[in-house]
Amino acid sequence: MLSYRHSFHAGNFADVLKHIVLIKILEHLCKKDKPFCCIDTHAGPGKYQLNSDFALKNKEFENGIGRLWQQEDLPDGLASYINVLKHFNTKGQLNCYPGSPLIIRHFLRNRDRLFLHELHSTEIDLLNTVIGNDRRIKVAHSDGLKNAVSLLPPVQHRGIVLIDPSYEIKSDYQLVVDTLIQMYKRFPAGTYALWYPVVERQRNQQLEQAIKASSLKNVQLFELGITADTQEHGMTASGMIVINPPWALATEMQHTLPWLARTLGLDGTELYRIETLVSE
Repeated sequence: MLSYRHSFHAGNFADVLKHIVLIKILEHLCKKDKPFCCIDTHAGPGKYQLNSDFALKNKEFENGIGRLWQQEDLPDGLASYINVLKHFNTKGQLNCYPGSPLIIRHFLRNRDRLFLHELHSTEIDLLNTVIGNDRRIKVAHSDGLKNAVSLLPPVQHRGIVLIDPSYEIKSDYQLVVDTLIQMYKRFPAGTYALWYPVVERQRNQQLEQAIKASSLKNVQLFELGITADTQEHGMTASGMIVINPPWALATEMQHTLPWLARTLGLDGTELYRIETLVSE
């Protein structure tokens, strides 16, 4: 867990899906004047330079945001995502990719609050520098899965918890479910967005079964694949499991995900899933 650096993967196809879903949830929260609270359990450094040695090592962003940046025929569901990224890139040049902390801050209003957790000793210093002295935001050098539970329910009684560990430790697949159950008991009205990679499909199936067997309600899954599952090393797909999603999210993703699968899929593959894991 402490060796993982997301800078190698910033802006890849998994980030595209994760941040599209995150932005849709934030837009929904902003429709009401009432304040909301956001909790990010694995915040990372906050932003990524795509011309850095990290990003250029594997150039994963080229088959992610790189393919979308200059597209003129984007579906409506992608417009707000690209507009947010343009805010962090001037003169039309794609140089910077914002992490979830900056994406969330982009939507924060005066009374909204954001809690960021990061355990990596290098990443936390970068995150503190990026966030600066924003009074709406608290940054903690801590394990978000352990410490975010105590923040619930938030005083705003509205909000989202974003959970996206690296899953380097295989027990994380069960740990995220256990943590979600604890959070849901304390704040059943909240929205929870859980990111997951597909490296070994069996682990994802176990994750989904654990969620189905839990007390969680109103759970939807959105998955994007760029190649068929394989026994070889590497991520073939990723997804977002959303508890209490905005009512229109599934409909919007019915248009967005097929387009993303055609655009980002390798060797002509069009792989995606939209499923209700648990009904309301």
